[in-house]
Amino acid sequence: MCRLAILVVALITLQPGPRYDLVITGGSLVDGSGSPARRADVAVKGGKVVAIGTIAGSEGTISIDAKGLTVAPGFIDVHTHGDNLADRPLAANFVRMGVTSIIAGNCGGSAPDIGAALARIADAHASVNFATFIGHNTVRSAVMGSENRDATLPELDRMKALVWKGMADGAVGFSSGLQYIPGTYAKAPELIELARIAANAGGVYASHMRNEGTALEDAVAETLRVGEATGARVQISHLKVDSPSRWGASEKALLLMDAARSRGLVVEADQYAYTAASSNLGIRFPSWALEGGQQNIVERLNDPVTWARIKNEMRGLLAERGLEDLSFAVVASHRADPTLNGLSMKQVALKLKGSGSPDTQLEAAREMMLHGGASMVYHFMSDKDVERIMKNPHVAFASDADVLVEGQGVPHPRGYGNNARVLGDYVRTRHVIPLEEAVRKMTSLPATQFRFADRGLLREGFAADIVLFDAARVAEQGTFEKPHAYAAGIPYVIVNGVVVVSKGEHTGAKPGVVLKSVNGAGK
Repeated sequence: MCRLAILVVALITLQPGPRYDLVITGGSLVDGSGSPARRADVAVKGGKVVAIGTIAGSEGTISIDAKGLTVAPGFIDVHTHGDNLADRPLAANFVRMGVTSIIAGNCGGSAPDIGAALARIADAHASVNFATFIGHNTVRSAVMGSENRDATLPELDRMKALVWKGMADGAVGFSSGLQYIPGTYAKAPELIELARIAANAGGVYASHMRNEGTALEDAVAETLRVGEATGARVQISHLKVDSPSRWGASEKALLLMDAARSRGLVVEADQYAYTAASSNLGIRFPSWALEGGQQNIVERLNDPVTWARIKNEMRGLLAERGLEDLSFAVVASHRADPTLNGLSMKQVALKLKGSGSPDTQLEAAREMMLHGGASMVYHFMSDKDVERIMKNPHVAFASDADVLVEGQGVPHPRGYGNNARVLGDYVRTRHVIPLEEAVRKMTSLPATQFRFADRGLLREGFAADIVLFDAARVAEQGTFEKPHAYAAGIPYVIVNGVVVVSKGEHTGAKPGVVLKSVNGAGK
């Protein structure tokens, strides 16, 4: 009897524990490939998807009942300004809308030392995976400041060395921001020389183009020319038509991209699902007026003759876009006077100048620039263009947002709700694209473009970046007036096999990793 008891105890002791770290059961699997949804369970172990099929929940240390939910790969946001991730590693605005990987360093602005920046983010143990470009504006500023001229050959060599180092340290490509200082002063030959360095290392060339409205086709052509001259894969950032006078031009822009693909160029684009953009106030001023830094800007704005010239050019630029004044512009953040946050420029002019006329709006913009400028939201796009761009199979979704602090400023709501808005408004309500196609654009499309070989699909052996959402109720909750609101209908988000969002709340987990470029492929 004693021996029998010992044998029973031994058998109990030898019983294996759960086979998996995590099992997701009963969900509708949308695997990221664009294939139709199917009923399947998912098992995770060691940060990887190890089984897909029929799996008992009891086989997992953690079991999630996904009945009534869609199970998809974690969303990849290819255009962010999340360079501040090390300071805000929970990245709640991203993960709570299903984003598990972000790419920063966009619009030509990146950390100057990519290796140091990636090391700092790795040490911070963020909640999302992180990759970055090396930025053109950053390297040009380091070599030339904000001078409005062509680079000399020695200066170009120094910029090329900085791009080379950025790629060697782990950047996934080279980005430009050609509406911003000092990138706007560069011509195509400079861009080609620098993008070639990134292309030779397997990197992507991503561009906030020189013009996104009145000369959209020329800007697209320039971007494609850089790709064809260097062999780089091309990413057109936040494709849009930002001038009412050119609404409808998205059709021509997409045709140019299609033609380039037929010639063998790998070209994709991204967009956010809104008719409003966000940028700085300086973008409304002629670029020559911003050369040389804040002191020079102040001197020009305070000189009556120069200011008259600037103001006249601003009126001309507005008229060319089909805009009568600056009332389409809303202040997101003005550090010098936060009471202006959330006000349109017409309201700002009324508050500061006692009149909302077009001229006083320009005067109010001058005053704000004298005090350091502002971050703005610009309402000047057409929903028909947004929908046309969205239907193109080569356009991914991206928020163009940074890591936000709840309650700070009045930012564009895309930073909290871009992916949820696509799934709720454009998929469920408007039927612009099917659910499976929306998920593909958020997952395998960007993963393929950036060569993240083990992400973007729910397949065995792939990284366990997973989002569970309720297709019947997923929605953005933020508005332009009250943007600080997390998306609804996304109860679970998993990053590298670790639950980061559970029952709609951030768990505090920080399992994100740095995604680097290794021999031309993301790792």
